[in-house]
Amino acid sequence: MLVILFRSRLTEEAEVGEDYQDMAAEMFAYAKTQPGYVDFKQYQAEDGERLSVVKWSDRETLEAWRRNARHREAKKSGRERWYTSYDIEIAEVIDKSAFTRKTSESSA
Repeated sequence: MLVILFRSRLTEEAEVGEDYQDMAAEMFAYAKTQPGYVDFKQYQAEDGERLSVVKWSDRETLEAWRRNARHREAKKSGRERWYTSYDIEIAEVIDKSAFTRKTSESSA
């Protein structure tokens, strides 16, 4: 599995305009239908920096997403109008563990 860390800062236009929100919603809905898509979460720091954590199953499906025509249009608009800066890091998951506490309701 691959994890993409997308750190970004929005322009004022993106923060107040509906076109950015519309495109972001479209890209999220579309990405969820693509082979290899696993998960997406987004966080925002107090200073306005945003962090999107996206998971893809493998390099091939991530590359297909990166080459997708509509996604390329969204990236172009992002560079031209919606982001003051962004930084993308891609990491491969080499190990994973998880824990979930059982509640009295789930053990009944």
